[in-house]
Amino acid sequence: MANNTVLNRLFTIASLHDIVENPDNLVYKEILEKYTKCNESNYFITNEEAFSSIYTYLKKNYRNEYYYKNTILNRLLLGAHSISTTTALTQIPISASKADFVMINGKAVVYEIKTELDNLERLESQIKNYYKAFDHVCVVTCDEYAEVLLSRFADLPVGIYTISDSEYIRHIKEPQLNNADLDSSVIFKVLNKPEYESIIQSFYGSLPQTTQVMYYRECRKLFLDIPKEKQYTAFLKELKKRNSIQDKQMFLDVPYELKALVYFSHFSKSDYSTLNNFLSTQIGG
Repeated sequence: MANNTVLNRLFTIASLHDIVENPDNLVYKEILEKYTKCNESNYFITNEEAFSSIYTYLKKNYRNEYYYKNTILNRLLLGAHSISTTTALTQIPISASKADFVMINGKAVVYEIKTELDNLERLESQIKNYYKAFDHVCVVTCDEYAEVLLSRFADLPVGIYTISDSEYIRHIKEPQLNNADLDSSVIFKVLNKPEYESIIQSFYGSLPQTTQVMYYRECRKLFLDIPKEKQYTAFLKELKKRNSIQDKQMFLDVPYELKALVYFSHFSKSDYSTLNNFLSTQIGG
C-alpha cells in the first residue's frame, strides 16, 4: 500500500492546475503508467477516462483523505444540500489544528476525516480545538474505526459518520450542539482582515481610528465585546462568503472524481474551459 502514496500528489489543487497546463507533468506520467494502460500500444483513452480509472483504483485500494473529502462534498454538499445555499471550506486553521472540511448552511459542521490510512492519536486534541471555533463537530471515518469512536465519544456531542465501500455515508451518530467551548479569541483568529472589518463595521458603524500598530488589537477588542451569539452568527456569515461558485452549471458538469479539487480551486470561466479541453484530450497508444 505504501507504493500508492504517489496518488496523494495527484489529487491536490496545485497538481491539477499544473497537469492541466502541462500534461507532461512527471507525476501524472508516472501515475498513468502505473494505474492505466496508456503505455500499451493501440490503447487510447482521454484524460477524463484516465482520472476516472485512477479514482476507481483509489476507491477500491487506497481511500486517502482526498477520496473522503470528495465523497463528503458529492454526497453531503451536492447530494443533501445545494451549492446555492451551502458553503464548504477546507484546511481552516483553528488553534493548533486544521479542520479538514467545514460545511456551512443554517449551521456549521466541522468534518474531521480519519481514513483507514490514519491513526487516531491526535483526534481528541483536534476535536477540542474545533469546538473553540465551531459548535458542531463530526468525525468521518471507515467502518473499522466506527465502534472504537462510538465508544470513545458515547457521552460527547461529537458525531460519527462512516463511508461504505459503495460511497454511502452512514450516519452512525449525529453531531449535537456544543457552544460551551466557543472561544472568541480563537474565532477572531480564523477571520481574515476584510472579514473582521466587515463584522465590526456592521456592529459599530465604523472602524477603529488608531495607529497601524494598534489597529489589529483595537479590532480584536471590539470584536470580543460583541455578544457571543451575535458574534458567532456574524462569523459564520463571513465564512460563508469565502467559497462562492461563480458558474454553478459549469461546476456541476465537472466529473465526479474532480469535484472537490475544482470546488476548492476558485475556478474562473477560462479555468473551466482549459480543464474541459484537457479532459477531452486523448492520450496513450
